Amino acid sequence: MSSLAGRDLLSIADLNGQQIAELLKLAAALKSKELSVTCNKVLGLLFYKASTRTRVSFSVAMYQLGGQVIDLNPDRTQVGRGEPLIDTARVLDRYLDILAIRTFEQKDLETFANYSQIPIINALTDLEHPCQILADFLTIQETFGKLSGLTLTYLGDGNNVANSLLLGGVLMGMNVNIATPKDYQIQPEIIEQAKNLAQENAKIMITNDPKEATENAHILYTDVWASMGQEDEAANRIPIFQPYQINDELLKIADPEAIVLHCLPAHRGEEITDSVMEGKQSKVWDEAENRMHAQKALIASLLGAV
Repeated sequence: MSSLAGRDLLSIADLNGQQIAELLKLAAALKSKELSVTCNKVLGLLFYKASTRTRVSFSVAMYQLGGQVIDLNPDRTQVGRGEPLIDTARVLDRYLDILAIRTFEQKDLETFANYSQIPIINALTDLEHPCQILADFLTIQETFGKLSGLTLTYLGDGNNVANSLLLGGVLMGMNVNIATPKDYQIQPEIIEQAKNLAQENAKIMITNDPKEATENAHILYTDVWASMGQEDEAANRIPIFQPYQINDELLKIADPEAIVLHCLPAHRGEEITDSVMEGKQSKVWDEAENRMHAQKALIASLLGAV
């Protein structure tokens, strides 16, 4: 994975299909303990948004690699008092070996990347969530033994997770169906980018019909209907998004061996029912665990430890 050493990961599209496949292979080897990697470096976590899985999985991954983690809470650093991002970026570049940022604007992430020499990782922005998608693909590959040729259906809000799933899915030769309410679709620019990235065998469906998107799908995926920063809209969104709920009835339309994924946290009874989330087709908990393994592989690769 030396080809990734020193690079940033701001978008899942910063990787090509071969690089994603190599990361997944490395993650699987680290998870099974077939391979051990040591990386005595320092990871900074600069998180402007609340986090459970991303914060803990990054921290544990770095500790298991033999490194250290510094939690750079914006409320306790000068960046929270208005220090320009370009100043913060240049200072952290001299202290840290790698930095994961969880923030709102993609342009802020790009500012850090432009003013830092160390690798910058997108730990979530309003535009994309590439680390989540690496964990999702690892989970899918563990289940089906492949990615190419499978059909992945995302149901709900056309948000950052949907964007990264679409871009990453077509890079891996998957068919990606995105079903959203009419006024909550993926940005046209992301759809066009996905079309340009898609392997020849990858098909894209953008629809407002959840049943059409679900038919014969191998993976059903959902996320909360109102992301962080949209809490005031949550109650109004429920009736609009109700037809996109993953429930037992909708699951019957999918492939009989289909699995269900959710990036968490989940609002049970809204975007997904308890019976599905706790059912035999749910891979949600494997998916959550795989955040750690996928990110361990990513950190090691960006730091040139493998």
